[in-house]
Amino acid sequence: MEVTSLQNGIIIDHVPAGTALKVLEYLNVDPARTKIALIMNTDSKRLGTKDIIKIEGMADDRIDLDVLGLVARQATVGIVRDGRIVRKLTPTLPQHVEGVIRCPNPRCVTSTERDIRQGFHLVTVGGRPEYRCDYCDEEAKF
Repeated sequence: MEVTSLQNGIIIDHVPAGTALKVLEYLNVDPARTKIALIMNTDSKRLGTKDIIKIEGMADDRIDLDVLGLVARQATVGIVRDGRIVRKLTPTLPQHVEGVIRCPNPRCVTSTERDIRQGFHLVTVGGRPEYRCDYCDEEAKF
């Protein structure tokens, strides 16, 4: 299998194996309208196996590092210009996210009322990070 090098765009590396399509969904990247190369379940020294996403022509300001930190925290982002990586970015867990995940509580005001943007804040419970709904404090499932 041959995947050519990227001239201008973004490479998202160290994505957990088997999750590249979900990452694209959370990043709102439409595979039908975007030049994408997906390399799935490839060998990785750090993770054992990993996915790699190459997006041709995507501007670096279109990548939402908060969302990426939420769904693929260990990923790295390489910004490619003229065939060379000119900058590397590492996502971190965002303190607050809006409009990305949905509250699982059917009685939450964000589930019953229209036009309320669902927001979640980061908390640490027993040393484990989790996101809680801003309105009802229900833990997010994603």
